Amino acid sequence: MMLTSNDFSGLLNQRFFRNFLPIPATGTLHLGKKTPDFELPDITNNGKVRLSEYRGNTPVILAFTRIFTEKQYCPLCYPHIKALNENYAAFVERGAEILMITSTDTAQSQTVVKDLGLKMPLLSDSSCGIFRLYHVGQALGAPLPAQFVLDREGILQYRHLFSFLEPNATVPKLLSVLDELAN
Repeated sequence: MMLTSNDFSGLLNQRFFRNFLPIPATGTLHLGKKTPDFELPDITNNGKVRLSEYRGNTPVILAFTRIFTEKQYCPLCYPHIKALNENYAAFVERGAEILMITSTDTAQSQTVVKDLGLKMPLLSDSSCGIFRLYHVGQALGAPLPAQFVLDREGILQYRHLFSFLEPNATVPKLLSVLDELAN
């Protein structure tokens, strides 16, 4: 069951207005190159995550997701969030980490972690600075979803940018990319 309600409080905030006008996602981050480093609060584990700490160690999936408020999920992203969470063990078994990045603030993100029982780190980027750094685009009040797979050295090996035909990379696709990296 999708967690939504008719409660739109909290939706019309600065983030909504900063992300209202559509900006398409661009492929400016190139395959075979390192992606920008960042540090964000990890709401799931009550700490901070710096992307570069995984370099030389662990493949990482950056899963940018679209959550409007703790009560309003994007109908295209909600099933994707659930699928990643339900299959989190399969990613960990392959030695990878999923870093889910949301534009909800800390309090909203804490509710999301609790309500969805998230196992993977949920990183809060309420300023949307990392969404912009990765050029994922925006529309109607929130950044667009996107997925990036980085190898153990932090090199971009796969990217999926939002389209209406395929809003998110599927779990089988992301797992197959990890399997290819292992070979």
